[in-house]
Amino acid sequence: MSLRWLLIPTLLAGGGTAVYVTADNNVTPPPKPAKETTDPAKMSEVELVENLLKVRKEYWASLDKLRQHYDGNNEIEKERWVQDEIRSFHRMMKYSYRLDIKDVPPPTLQASKNIPEANALFRRAMDFKGRGTGEEYIDNQRRAEILLQGLLDRHPESDKIAEAAYHLGDIYEDYRPKPQYLRAAAYYERSVQWNKAGVTDARLRAARLYDRQLKMYDKAKEWYKAVLSNDTDANRVAEAEKRLTEISTRR
Repeated sequence: MSLRWLLIPTLLAGGGTAVYVTADNNVTPPPKPAKETTDPAKMSEVELVENLLKVRKEYWASLDKLRQHYDGNNEIEKERWVQDEIRSFHRMMKYSYRLDIKDVPPPTLQASKNIPEANALFRRAMDFKGRGTGEEYIDNQRRAEILLQGLLDRHPESDKIAEAAYHLGDIYEDYRPKPQYLRAAAYYERSVQWNKAGVTDARLRAARLYDRQLKMYDKAKEWYKAVLSNDTDANRVAEAEKRLTEISTRR
């Protein structure tokens, strides 16, 4: 199995110099753009997070271009250096500071089409997910994460999006080196919302995270109630009923 990391290409828009033509056919220069705010204290959280995500993607893309250069010129040692840096980049914790910014897609997606490319991405992700130990496990976890995120990004109409969301929830719940419980719960929610007819434990897993890990009891109650209303598994229903009673009694 190749150790090279997948790169989901970044689309770079080209551009040119704009000119403006007045009513009397005189060409005038474009107006000066408003001065961008660079003081972090004056920037919004959304701006700062979007900039971080942009820089992360550009760094990854730059590393991969350098790897391709060394590979094409048969510079084996330098290519190994780049591979090491790419692996380190993927192994490090990269937190989702805002789930609503280029992370968790909206609940309105429709899983309506059988898309062969999406199916292939899903199969490859499952080949990596949960395999290995130590650093190999983390590497494979990241590969599965990248593939599943790529599926959602590139094929939002695929009939595999609910399954992809479920497995992303499972990945983030046991994320190494540190679980990302809020992210996991959000993906379990999407798994249900994108596949309303599906019968899985996604509702209960979301409820457990909001309850036991995040202490968000109102959200936990919402999802325990969803289990009672929709689930057909007797054990899951019994657990939801018991825990819902305990939360309501304590509060």
